[in-house]
Amino acid sequence: MSAAGALRFGRYAFPPNQLGYCGPEDHSALLEYVARGQPDRGLAELERHFEGAYPYLALIAMANRIPDPFDERVVDAYWIGNWLLVRVGASAFYESLRSRFRSRMDGRSFDWLVDKLGFGAMPHHNFHVFDVYMRAGLMNDPAAPILLKTMDACRVSWGEVVTAEGDHLLIRRPPLVLVSGRLGLGEPRPERVTRQVDGMGFVGDAQPGDLVSVHWSWACEVLAPEALARLRAATHRCLALANLTV
Repeated sequence: MSAAGALRFGRYAFPPNQLGYCGPEDHSALLEYVARGQPDRGLAELERHFEGAYPYLALIAMANRIPDPFDERVVDAYWIGNWLLVRVGASAFYESLRSRFRSRMDGRSFDWLVDKLGFGAMPHHNFHVFDVYMRAGLMNDPAAPILLKTMDACRVSWGEVVTAEGDHLLIRRPPLVLVSGRLGLGEPRPERVTRQVDGMGFVGDAQPGDLVSVHWSWACEVLAPEALARLRAATHRCLALANLTV
């Protein structure tokens, strides 16, 4: 197991886990593992129970002949976006989608989904949010509403730190918007996000001007400009695909 990759995966997996949307029940253990930076096999066992995300890691790793799904390159590909996604063939991606989600969708929705493989769909988290989740849902509560606000929280986004305020950061983040029937990103606006709870978090050293990634209103990590560029590009690609059938 890649310690760095497992820890980085946990930064993004913890926020929805804390809310009870996915993963095992012991979210406090996950937070402690990641915040303290002390991984062991127990961390990997926790993270394999993320039934939404882990199969994507396994798919990306297999397509790139990487033995460890928690290799940091694989984790980076899924949450942020990198060249490993390009190597995931349409056939393998189709089989993954079919086995996991076909029974959750009506035939028309599934056909629309897999048609996007021909337009370059890749197993990035934001593709899952905009195209899979909105049709199949993976929250533990099957009655959870699929709303624009929910998708905005679930996608991995970014924002610029304005101020640090105790356990929170004030950032400026471009929201997900629906304009004339098309999904897009609006102008950045102020938003408070969590950076720690009970003294444990992931971006304790974030300073004004830093760019942070955000998942379910948690600041996950400080992004280098190059990583931000990849996340931005992946997000816009996923939005373009979503808009084919929104």
